[in-house]
Amino acid sequence: MASRRFSEQALSDWMKGVGPDSEIVISSRVRIARNLRHFPFPMLATNQQSLEVMNQLTAIAQSGKLDPVGRFETIILSELSELERRVLVEKHLISPNLANESRGGAVILSENESVSIMINEEDHLRIQCLYPGFQVKEAWTLANQIDDIFEEEANYAFDEKRGYLTTCPTNVGTGIRASVMMHLPALVLTQQINRILSAVTQVGLAVRGMYGEGSEALGNLFQISNQITLGQTESEIIDNLHGVAHQIIEHEKAARQRLMSESRLRIEDRVRRSYGILSYAAVMDSKESAQRLSDVRLGVDLGLLEHVTSQSLNELIVMTQPGFLQQTFNEKMSADQRDYRRAELIRNQLRGQTEHGGA
Repeated sequence: MASRRFSEQALSDWMKGVGPDSEIVISSRVRIARNLRHFPFPMLATNQQSLEVMNQLTAIAQSGKLDPVGRFETIILSELSELERRVLVEKHLISPNLANESRGGAVILSENESVSIMINEEDHLRIQCLYPGFQVKEAWTLANQIDDIFEEEANYAFDEKRGYLTTCPTNVGTGIRASVMMHLPALVLTQQINRILSAVTQVGLAVRGMYGEGSEALGNLFQISNQITLGQTESEIIDNLHGVAHQIIEHEKAARQRLMSESRLRIEDRVRRSYGILSYAAVMDSKESAQRLSDVRLGVDLGLLEHVTSQSLNELIVMTQPGFLQQTFNEKMSADQRDYRRAELIRNQLRGQTEHGGA
């Protein structure tokens, strides 16, 4: 039985670290998609075949082969409640697709939750590595190391011409999705964001919200990732994302300097108003909380608020999601009840009165 450690704290241990350019880049992620040669892809597999895939891949993890990269725990999704699955999604440890999968779904989590190996999601195997700040190259190095371990033990579906075969044609080739989660409030406030993101899409990268494809960019959080997996080497994919992300970081820094030099009083007023509303509001929906937390985070990064930490704000981003709210208060809630509890939790956290792991 899983320890349920993942549901006891909002921030994974890796998120408590501070990475390069962490005032702008929240996290870096690399995900590798793989399938086993002698089994149908998950969408066509029978229950028995899905269980065989799960048993084969979890056996590799439990054999000690992964020991060189850390300690791991295998979690069988059928043993979790719907709420616990939702918490895993909100912490970015599994995808919404896997949360809804009942046939042989599992996740192999590293102790600090920086590595999440999903089994029987859209593909048989999805290796995900997460790092704080701007460390996409480091995330790729670790993901590649884990991929090599599995490839030594499992027979991957591979074609000499097309590369690694995947359920979705857009992943064929390297099977790599690399991304950075960026907080870009200054580019939004200076109305440069549309021009920047348009340029990003023209060089083969995708822009999504906090929870990936189909999600809205709430709280000025944007996920920038590669779209092309075929026809480029792994290094070319990583280098392209790294180069573009570095340019976006520089644009955001310049926009922040411009705001401070040209509109300091207005920015300080915006930051303090949002802090005041978060500190005293009785009801707060998820969209408003995301925007207000973004304002406060910008204020912290610009030195306009000294008694709030970026880590406590990162924690609130996760804790105010619907699943984690219900997990924290141990009760099933309507939308109105969640809005009330969300406001209560934020008030307590900002006032330093919470006992739910606040910074």
